[in-house]
Amino acid sequence: MSATAPSARITGIYRYPVKGLTPEQLTRAELSAGQTLLADRRYAIENGPSGFNPAEPKWLPKPNFLMLMRDEWLAGLRTQFDDASNVLSINHNGQIVAQGNLATPEGRTAIENFFASTFPDLIKGPPKVLESPGHSFSDVARKVVSIINLASVRAIENMVGAPVHPLRFRANLYVEGWPAWHEFGLLDRTLAIGDVRLKVVKRIVRCAAVNVDPDTAQRDLAIPQALQRRLGHGDCGIYAEVITGGMISADDTIAAEQPELL
Repeated sequence: MSATAPSARITGIYRYPVKGLTPEQLTRAELSAGQTLLADRRYAIENGPSGFNPAEPKWLPKPNFLMLMRDEWLAGLRTQFDDASNVLSINHNGQIVAQGNLATPEGRTAIENFFASTFPDLIKGPPKVLESPGHSFSDVARKVVSIINLASVRAIENMVGAPVHPLRFRANLYVEGWPAWHEFGLLDRTLAIGDVRLKVVKRIVRCAAVNVDPDTAQRDLAIPQALQRRLGHGDCGIYAEVITGGMISADDTIAAEQPELL
């Protein structure tokens, strides 16, 4: 990687209040050290008993929950979560079909009953809304911010010979300005967004969730297989941990700090 990193900017900020459900676009977000974006993967919907204990939350692999890797029909729902009221609204086929305050037993039951009655043949067991304060139902155990380089998405479009919606990758931050795959050279580097600092800790190994079109809910591509064939791995995107918090906004510059010389 060259000593002078290309300048880049954040083109989109997204959070996912309920694992597997609709992304919500933000114009700005407050990042806190050691935390995810506010309310990112705050809730999950258990797909049959998982053993998750809200009093002693432990990370569990995603097959315990409703998720796009297996349940592509989730992409056909449009959901919205309101931070102030804790109300989740579910829109299906153009109309609101369920609403519930996820902070109350009655609200959670309303959401659970929707999934149990509408998709009985597509779920493994009783759906249950899960939450534990401060816990994130991320695909990885550590609390991270996920970043996608849009040039890498365009490289994947060339591999598969079809348009690839960036939201297939369900990232928190989308970045424009880096060359394709530049992000892999940033492992263990610090990213600066104004006064905010994030440390890149891991490449993201993609699963079958990225094969689902977020607009049509159709499983219509084989992206991990294409990556394996062409590049010898199934990775796209990076995880970063927030080490210095602060406010970030869409269109902010994101830059890799130069490594310290020992």
